[in-house]
Amino acid sequence: MLIGNLGKDPDVQYLEGNIGVAKFSLATTETFKDRAGKLISQTEWHTVVLWRGLAELAQKYLHKGSLVYIEGRLRTRSWEDKEGNKKFATEVVGDNLIMLDKRSDAGGHSAISHEGTEGLGNSDAPSMGEQSEDLPF
Repeated sequence: MLIGNLGKDPDVQYLEGNIGVAKFSLATTETFKDRAGKLISQTEWHTVVLWRGLAELAQKYLHKGSLVYIEGRLRTRSWEDKEGNKKFATEVVGDNLIMLDKRSDAGGHSAISHEGTEGLGNSDAPSMGEQSEDLPF
């Protein structure tokens, strides 16, 4: 589970069979006080991959700076570069996405949620309004 801001607009590509794949960087920041009481912030960058309906959702609604909640699993890929060196990349494959940005139009919901990777249908996930009292922040 990650909450962070997109570092760039999602890069969406379509594979054979019109299967959408979105990829973007996500910055998460942890803030704490050191022993001297000085506030320290540490930012980590994650590569997020969304498939099918979530990829379409990302393409339509997400942009650089968007605040999102991502739930998913880690996936490590390996390949050989042109020189024959083995390379590795660990990515977050998103299963659930909740957009946390406030909508700009009056009367709109403050969050849009979508769970799963099939289609863009309704989600069984509770809206942010239903979750807000249980969140630790």
